[in-house]
Amino acid sequence: MRLPVPLLRRNPDVYKNQFGHVCVIAGSRRMLGAAALSSLAAMRAGAGLVTVAVPQSLNTAVQKKIANIVMTLPLKETAEQTIAFSAFAQVEKLSDTFDVLAIGPGLSMHPGTQRFVRKVIAASPKPLVIDADALNALAGHLDILRKTGTLKILTPHPGEMSRLLGVSRDYIEQNRSKAAAAFAREYQCVLLLKGYRTVVAAAGRKAYINKTGNAGMATAGSGDVLTGMIAALVGQGFSGFEAAKWGAYLHGRAGDLAAQAKTRVSMIASDIIDYIPLAMKKTMTED
Repeated sequence: MRLPVPLLRRNPDVYKNQFGHVCVIAGSRRMLGAAALSSLAAMRAGAGLVTVAVPQSLNTAVQKKIANIVMTLPLKETAEQTIAFSAFAQVEKLSDTFDVLAIGPGLSMHPGTQRFVRKVIAASPKPLVIDADALNALAGHLDILRKTGTLKILTPHPGEMSRLLGVSRDYIEQNRSKAAAAFAREYQCVLLLKGYRTVVAAAGRKAYINKTGNAGMATAGSGDVLTGMIAALVGQGFSGFEAAKWGAYLHGRAGDLAAQAKTRVSMIASDIIDYIPLAMKKTMTED
């Protein structure tokens, strides 16, 4: 596939704000790496600015993980070092600062944090990329997706999809395209169903079946990388469907390049981030 025009950066008279400000709401005491992976992937995928929002006591630790290229936003937290429900007021106050929110990686299943997630999804005026524990927070509360007309991109793996729908994982695996398309149509969202031959579905669009990627990408943090990449593409002006489609393609292609260099056995999620630039370069130069 040809790399889309917004990623070619052919106009020299541009500045960082034109490429979107992504806010990644992620992380907890045991899963802070998820926040770092998503935010760094968003930068590599072309976001002009990225802020990672984490529990306030973990702010210094996450700064060490993201070096000097990502801003941080300390949020109110629970006693278990997860984001507290009361942090919603902080996010709401700053919502005009951001162009897109990515929410879920490593947030935990803490009840207060899950309430926070549902509040953000129900009220956000900005596009949302919803993954991981944010998907778990939606199980049994899917009507929240209809609260606003805000763009929502959901990125479940088959296990998360089975919890959302209340059906078996086997059913999801045997009906991947059908399940993704039906969900996207019913809840007016973009649904990216991860796994072998990732499916991207949206109402009124023919489903996209991704053919890049490999088994080496079945490693902790790979999905967090994808979340950041999709959010970055939304911030650069892509439609929800195109952001999910190109995010899946470039994520898989970077994973294929990483596997060639590191082997499928030894590659880790940060290797995928490292190969995003080469994946884009190779896609850019193809006929």
